[in-house]
Amino acid sequence: MTATPGATPTIVLVGHGMVGQRFLEALAERGLTATHRVVVLCEEPRPAYDRVALTSYFSGKTPEDLSMTDMEFISTHGIELYVGDPAVSVDREAKKVTARSGEVFEYDTLVLATGSYPFVPPVPGKDAEGCFVYRTIEDLLAIEEYAKSKARVGAVVGGGLLGLEAAGALKGLGLTSHIVEFAPRLMPVQVDDGGGAALLRTIEEMGLSVHTGVGTQEILVDSEGAVTGMKLSDGSELAADMVVFSAGVRPRDQLARDCGLTVGERGGITVDEQCRTVADPHVFAIGECALASDGRVYGLVAPGYEQAETAAATIASDEASFTGADLSTKLKLLGVDVASFGDAHGTAEDCLDVVYSDSRAGLYKKLVIGRDGTLLGGILVGDADAYGTLKAFTGSVPPVAPESLVLPAGAGESVQLGPSALPDDAIICSCHNVSKGAIRGAVTDHQCTTVPEVKKCTKAGTGCGSCVKVLGQLVNAELEASGVEVDKGLCGCFSQTREELYEIVLALRVNSYQDLLDRYGREDARGGDGCEVCKPTVGSIIASLAPAIGASGYVLDGEQAALQDTNDHFLANLQKNGSYSVVPRIPGGEIAPEKLIVIGEIARDFGLYTKITGGQRIDMFGARVEQLPLIWARLVDAGFESGHAYGKSLRTVKSCVGQTWCRYGVQDSVKMAIDLELRYRGLRSPHKLKSAVSGCQRECAEAQSKDFGVIATANGWNLYVGGNGGATPRHADLLAQDLSDAELVRLIDRFLMFYIRTADRLERTSTWLERIPGGLEHVRDVVVHDSLGICDELEQLMQAHVAHYRDEWSETINDPEKLARFVSFVNAPDTPDPVVAFVPERDQMKPDLPLLSIGMRPAADVLEGSAQR
Repeated sequence: MTATPGATPTIVLVGHGMVGQRFLEALAERGLTATHRVVVLCEEPRPAYDRVALTSYFSGKTPEDLSMTDMEFISTHGIELYVGDPAVSVDREAKKVTARSGEVFEYDTLVLATGSYPFVPPVPGKDAEGCFVYRTIEDLLAIEEYAKSKARVGAVVGGGLLGLEAAGALKGLGLTSHIVEFAPRLMPVQVDDGGGAALLRTIEEMGLSVHTGVGTQEILVDSEGAVTGMKLSDGSELAADMVVFSAGVRPRDQLARDCGLTVGERGGITVDEQCRTVADPHVFAIGECALASDGRVYGLVAPGYEQAETAAATIASDEASFTGADLSTKLKLLGVDVASFGDAHGTAEDCLDVVYSDSRAGLYKKLVIGRDGTLLGGILVGDADAYGTLKAFTGSVPPVAPESLVLPAGAGESVQLGPSALPDDAIICSCHNVSKGAIRGAVTDHQCTTVPEVKKCTKAGTGCGSCVKVLGQLVNAELEASGVEVDKGLCGCFSQTREELYEIVLALRVNSYQDLLDRYGREDARGGDGCEVCKPTVGSIIASLAPAIGASGYVLDGEQAALQDTNDHFLANLQKNGSYSVVPRIPGGEIAPEKLIVIGEIARDFGLYTKITGGQRIDMFGARVEQLPLIWARLVDAGFESGHAYGKSLRTVKSCVGQTWCRYGVQDSVKMAIDLELRYRGLRSPHKLKSAVSGCQRECAEAQSKDFGVIATANGWNLYVGGNGGATPRHADLLAQDLSDAELVRLIDRFLMFYIRTADRLERTSTWLERIPGGLEHVRDVVVHDSLGICDELEQLMQAHVAHYRDEWSETINDPEKLARFVSFVNAPDTPDPVVAFVPERDQMKPDLPLLSIGMRPAADVLEGSAQR
């Protein structure tokens, strides 16, 4: 069958990835879909999806969630989309494309967007059973299925972007994961040796094994041809039963080669500045298959989008050109921020490096500066919040000293430059080449008043998303400059901020969410049910002020129960298979042998997985909801109480052994940690709170990475505040030093209650300390010097909390009405959830996750969650 275009000119697009979809949108924007027949030949069994976010599939996103194709858009513009039917040949003389189905399409303009293919090193065994590539959704489905049944240890060949994401995915599937990278460091293209070292430390702390400076020589297989390991170039062998190749990509240009188009020596369809192939003016090439006029093949989505727009403009007879692109990138790999921009490796003549490095915190920041002070580029690992601003300043002289731009808050003369300092021609969104001036124009000229409206108007923030934070700041700043009142309300129900709601609740003794909503909510929200934002926020405020306002501090009492998130609702942490984890409090990490035995017996009897946590506690995983009260009852009988691992409250106060045992210790850190944990247990706050006490300056408890940390000195205690580990690490700042026990406790009381009073919803102390006007110095003035005259009130509020503390587990197991909620099915309370099941692993068990058959009953050979042994 031959499809003829008739009198209407036809555009045939070969390939429907992210760049192909952007090309279709660009055609529509220029009205070409109304004047042309548009045919799309898509090889994959699904239309365009977000390949940048591919790994999020393993975090719960479905293929449908990843889709970038609005079928209404396809239908409205009359686009003929053929899914699973790729082009197999092109007859340029006849201007015809033949699809795999045998259908032939005549074209007036042909656009090749065939992308790239994964490079697999030509090593023996590369095609063995258990070898995969990491490129498409179908690849992920195959990896997931194999990992579920046939693999325990996985190895990823390649330590670049996709390689690290693949290793994280394997770890998430329960495999022991290795990364093998031929270069001497991870992500060799994006970061230098210093950045690679910081990244390596952080990734190894996550439990992944990294092998750099070695190549893969051979894939080892068993007698049936399945993978058993890898032989490396240094002669060592690595045991593995799954290998994922992620060693880069190559332009997919075979279709072009077969029809006689010019390709580069190392691949890529050669195009001019209009993205038109040099061999045929009727054929264009865009994206990863194209060798641009500057001699580069661009593997990032932003340049691909620019090429798509250039090709569409050229077809529409508009002037446009693509002569190169910014290769700046901001990524989050395994939860770690990694960014590079401009001349990141300092190749310019006579350039200088300004470097801040903290290997313990996994931080590395480098700026490349020209002799005249011009910012040429940089690398950020561990903290890339300043990426948007720094990238926009690239090519100009920043208004402050370079070293102040890389120092963390609280360290020296650090400066946080906001986007308002940027010139109008600074590029904010690299994906769509949107300047600050264009964003300001969307607000002032097109009356956009929200970030979504600006996104729709300019396309800024609709690509990789790394500029959304700066975009929001610019929109609000422009609105305020125009005299428009910016709505800073908590949500659609309240026009007040969280801090303002806290003051209302405290001053007027409001102890009911419904009362607060009906009296102080937005007009159209009064009398309603509220939303998922304000309900837990107000619930937390009421809980933290309960003794002072005459409310119950028990979060499952009356109305409070309906305000809680899932974890608080069941006083336990929900896990990925629908089971829960139980964490009893172990103050200061100190525990008697008898209590250890009790935990072991409970884990054994209920078939729970046990794990020592980073907070010096023991976590028991795998409890079904109806088992929770039974487990709590045994723990409470043994003298345990809730560890509040589920709540936005104090988690733990870690400690080293201090002067009691350690020959370097100068204070009793264990006793202090226990005292602090018992004092602040159950304290509800805007976000979780973590603490630690170190018995000397060697800092074994890592107190400087906590919300409030204490380090012993010969003269008492030093108090640090605002630290944070996790995805955005921050060293805590010294608030006061050489404190007595009483002085220390008094300042912590004040600090915590001031934070709870003034922080935003879900704002950690680290973020709060950097956001609050005046920063650390203001907090010191308030907390240490009582500049606002509120310290007596802060201390009284904390004392009321301490005096009225009640263990939530004990309260629950002694209340039959509360126990009724702990069932899997309300209409069948004696029926356990059949999907909550487990399989054995390393003498324990792990969740059985039928990810490809959600809702199916578990196989007969799994360990039933109800088994008690």
